[in-house]
Amino acid sequence: MARNRESVFKQSRRAGTVLDISPKAGRMKNTNPPGQHGAARKKQSEFAIQLAEKQKVRRTYGLMEKQFRRTYDRAVRKEGVTGTILLQLLECRLDNILYRSGLATTRPQARQLVSHGHVQVNGHKVDIASYQMKPGDLLSIREKSKALVKQLQDANPHHQPLVPHWQEVDEVNMVVKFKSVPEREDIDQTINEALIIEYYSR
Repeated sequence: MARNRESVFKQSRRAGTVLDISPKAGRMKNTNPPGQHGAARKKQSEFAIQLAEKQKVRRTYGLMEKQFRRTYDRAVRKEGVTGTILLQLLECRLDNILYRSGLATTRPQARQLVSHGHVQVNGHKVDIASYQMKPGDLLSIREKSKALVKQLQDANPHHQPLVPHWQEVDEVNMVVKFKSVPEREDIDQTINEALIIEYYSR
């Protein structure tokens, strides 16, 4: 499985915002783009702005370019507003649902828990991070994995998840009910998905 091993600080600095991909990212001090002349970069072309927005969202959700493009292509084939559908597909990924629930403290951690077989959907083990959850699905941590998840949570005591209203979480039993697909207003308002659509529509 391909992984982005670049420093989380560099990824956040390049995106121009703190990406919620690691507990360390919140301690970022230097907000200039990485590189020797990062602070001197000012005016950006329209293409550069579109690319930066696409990269920011892609890195936020922890996808490689091929995976992100595949998700975009799926969004295009569906009826409705392509940008909104793209963000909904990203939000409905199994690893993202696990992260949003607070059972995992970062998206990379959630992805690893899924790929290592610690997660079940409707009572069946699912080890595909991109698995699309559907309203009514139940995500649960396997019984033998609950101690591990609790240990990971205790290792990051400052993590305070904001569980969205479209999820219902039983923290004691480590069960998450996916109630509904989030609406656009429920998803990060700092994302400008129109720029991503423009980028891929060139």
